[in-house]
Amino acid sequence: MRVALVNPNWRFDGSVYFGCRAPHLPLEFGLARRILEREGHAVALIDAHLFDLSLSDIAAELCAFAADMAVVTTAPTYLFWRCAPPELRAPQEICAAIRDVVPLLVAVGPHGSTTPRAALRKLGVDIVVMGECEETLARLAGGADAGLPGTCHREGSAIRVNGGPLAARFVDQPALSWPRATIARHRHHHHRFDAEPIGPGAEVEASRGCPYSCTFCAKENFRNRYRRRAVGEVLREVEGLRKAGAEYVYFIDEIFLPDEELLRGLVRQGLKFGVQTRIDLWRPEMLALLGRAGCVSVEAGVESLTEHGRAALDKRCRITTDQLAERLIEAKRHVPFVQANLIEMPHDDEEEVQRWRERMREAGVWANDPVPLFPYPGSPDYRRLWGVPDDDAWERAHAYYLEQFATFSDVQGREPRPLRELELRAPG
Repeated sequence: MRVALVNPNWRFDGSVYFGCRAPHLPLEFGLARRILEREGHAVALIDAHLFDLSLSDIAAELCAFAADMAVVTTAPTYLFWRCAPPELRAPQEICAAIRDVVPLLVAVGPHGSTTPRAALRKLGVDIVVMGECEETLARLAGGADAGLPGTCHREGSAIRVNGGPLAARFVDQPALSWPRATIARHRHHHHRFDAEPIGPGAEVEASRGCPYSCTFCAKENFRNRYRRRAVGEVLREVEGLRKAGAEYVYFIDEIFLPDEELLRGLVRQGLKFGVQTRIDLWRPEMLALLGRAGCVSVEAGVESLTEHGRAALDKRCRITTDQLAERLIEAKRHVPFVQANLIEMPHDDEEEVQRWRERMREAGVWANDPVPLFPYPGSPDYRRLWGVPDDDAWERAHAYYLEQFATFSDVQGREPRPLRELELRAPG
């Protein structure tokens, strides 16, 4: 089968999306391409975001490739499946533009994983994949019937959901490689603030999932169970990126855990890299090794400055706020940029938060002004408010968010619009 994997040319005007706007490597499609090609399928990865392609450009590439199946994602790379744009505007536009170009149209991403019926209806696709998508896409390309577990499809006038979201094995994933032209165009260094880029950046996935279940994290229906790839394969992938010209890599892992073997291997690579992690899991000697390995950016989730607040978020943090501060300051001794993420919490006193932020700034650690978090469908926060997500879950969460908060973070639209204004009218 001839399979086209399509990453939309994302735009975020009017959106409450607070993720990074720059293009990133679509890792889910990189993984899917490797599996599909291994099984004998022809694959075209059309990255409209990285190459700034129009809808007509995408349709022309699909026609030239003569695709039998096109796959469209609803979030900008696996890195942002947990905090995707709530609206489906960009993937809707692509699906409408290519609907008559390919015989089989498939959607993957967090929206279909959590609300498959709504995603199928809004996008007008033939099949929605629920959960981690790479292995399911290979089964679809191999001729699996419409009842394949982990998918949703139309059956006459009805919509049929086949089981629930699936997880990929992942632990045996070999090193990915990317064309030099792709890496050369990837100028963005995600979450790097210590210096201006000299060469291209890239993203890598060393582990998937998280052993914690914080209430705000929308990972229940995808990338949930913690798994770790073989260190040797991760290092081979990083080495390939370095040889392709990359100067910096960002580990998209939900939680980058201390791993002495991986860090010692990274010391030998000579690349700079960034991670997101929990600072309470790192001992001083491992923080020193993290710095020697080339880490220049740490994004650490602190969330709340009170033990009660962290308990309400189900953080399972075993050290005090003062100890968290000490650990962050220790990290800054070894890593040029350290960020402490804070969430707007009713348990936290505003004046105390500002004093703590000032203490961190004086130590060289950047602590953000607490941000209001979106109650993503698929997170414990959503279930606490409304129960199991139904077909209107995204609309409900979005309306609640706009009602609750009058100000938003710097990266969000200054005047966010309601979800139904951002999305196209659902086909059929």
